[in-house]
Amino acid sequence: MRSITINVKNKKLADKVTSFLETLKKDGLEIVSKEDLNDLKLLRATRKEESISFKKYLENESWDS
Repeated sequence: MRSITINVKNKKLADKVTSFLETLKKDGLEIVSKEDLNDLKLLRATRKEESISFKKYLENESWDS
């Protein structure tokens, strides 16, 4: 997969570019905002971390802090 970053300062032009790119979705184009991509990378990094159940979390939660 290839990634392309497009930076557009003008809102009107950004809307035009986005509208054009939307027409390419049927051909397999995936549109992801830079902010969403950063969030996905952070989320993926946590996949290897150990997790505990919410119930266990509440059992060990200190309500005094």
